[in-house]
Amino acid sequence: MALESVEQHKSFGGMQGVYKHASETLSCDMEFSVYVPPQTNSGVVPVLYYLSGLTCTQENVTAKGCFQKYAAQHGLIVVAPDTSPRGTDYPGEHDDYDFGSGAGFYVDATQEPWSQTYHMYSYVTGELPTIINAEFPVDASRAGIFGHSMGGHGALTIGLKNPGKYRSISAFSPIVAPSQVPWGQKALSGYLGDDKQSWKDHDAVELVKSGHTVDTEILIDQGSADPFLRQHLRPELFEMACRETGQSLNLRMQEGYDHSYFFISSFMEDHIRHHAKYLQGDG
Repeated sequence: MALESVEQHKSFGGMQGVYKHASETLSCDMEFSVYVPPQTNSGVVPVLYYLSGLTCTQENVTAKGCFQKYAAQHGLIVVAPDTSPRGTDYPGEHDDYDFGSGAGFYVDATQEPWSQTYHMYSYVTGELPTIINAEFPVDASRAGIFGHSMGGHGALTIGLKNPGKYRSISAFSPIVAPSQVPWGQKALSGYLGDDKQSWKDHDAVELVKSGHTVDTEILIDQGSADPFLRQHLRPELFEMACRETGQSLNLRMQEGYDHSYFFISSFMEDHIRHHAKYLQGDG
């Protein structure tokens, strides 16, 4: 598999890179970023996948997330993919920020024309880790997943559905109940159709209610001043589902913080430490 190096930057003793490849799953060229910590000079290390939110690419968290210092401290490779296929031009694909390009919602679309290429679930859980495991010094048995907003939704649903693949889960301001909020309803109906039963497979609240729980504690940080909190995010719904099913959850409401990367970078250290606890045994 041909992997093209787009850029490389030394960072905290490790290397921050951006790579491009021809994706078979998405039928287009895709970019992703990988931070490789200095500990790989001595062997393989765990890997942590970060899923970004609406309108983002890999660049947002790579440039503004401030994770490199903490990934270097704890010896974690951090991988950040794009948020949708690129280079297609379906009718209406680029019209809205919350559907189409930059808004793949980490599902495998079943509705035309999106079903031709919008297979972000399979890309994130299948093709991308296959590439990472082959091309980078990772211990594939020690993987974690986290993300922001739409990517927080992706991290929760993917982590809950694949507990054998991911040992740790966390999220910043995630869309926890897409079946019940406008962002999610628009995306799920557009990609999956009107059968709301199929939506439950990509809804963290519904997954927990149906028994998809994990042995480890899930960490969620949510800003109290987030303008999307009440209409689109609704963390209290996930908190209630976790309480009812016994899923361990640490939901932290952060006073005065919004939805931006100023918020994410403020608590990135805590999230890296959370994952290191399960992936490295670091306290």
